[in-house]
Amino acid sequence: MNYSDTVMDHFMNPRNVGEVENPDGIGQVGNVNCGDIMRMTIRVQDNRISEVKFKTFGCGAAIAVSSMVTEMIAGKTLEEAVQVNRDDVAEALGGLPAKKLHCSNLGTDALKAAVNDYWRRTGHPEKVVPLEDEHLEQDTEETNACCSSNERGCRQSPDGHSAETTGK
Repeated sequence: MNYSDTVMDHFMNPRNVGEVENPDGIGQVGNVNCGDIMRMTIRVQDNRISEVKFKTFGCGAAIAVSSMVTEMIAGKTLEEAVQVNRDDVAEALGGLPAKKLHCSNLGTDALKAAVNDYWRRTGHPEKVVPLEDEHLEQDTEETNACCSSNERGCRQSPDGHSAETTGK
């Protein structure tokens, strides 16, 4: 697979790796059948993300996506941060191979899950935003795995749809 120089840089030199100590919000999304799991922790100060870190178990694209998301949202207000979407991340990375686009979904969803956790903890459930891929928070059966490559037994169609959607 061909990856951009930006993807390779964020994979080889990931930014903001680890976990925020005593985080204000925690978001974890993924699909154990696929193998990509992302955990994002945030610290919030004056409604802005003052610190963000990630831990990712997954492929190089998943690591690069996690790193890029943290760079894109650091210092933003919570409302600005949750507006960052998977297309923004893929574009910032200089593109991703079609079979790896699902990785950018996980990055933005881990962020949104962390912000949602913060809003719930602070008594603002009305601010909670939907994830880009709702199935990420649910247990899925092996037939609904998330990528078409044979790596780790994944089964997402090449166009990015889940096996359930495509009927495969």
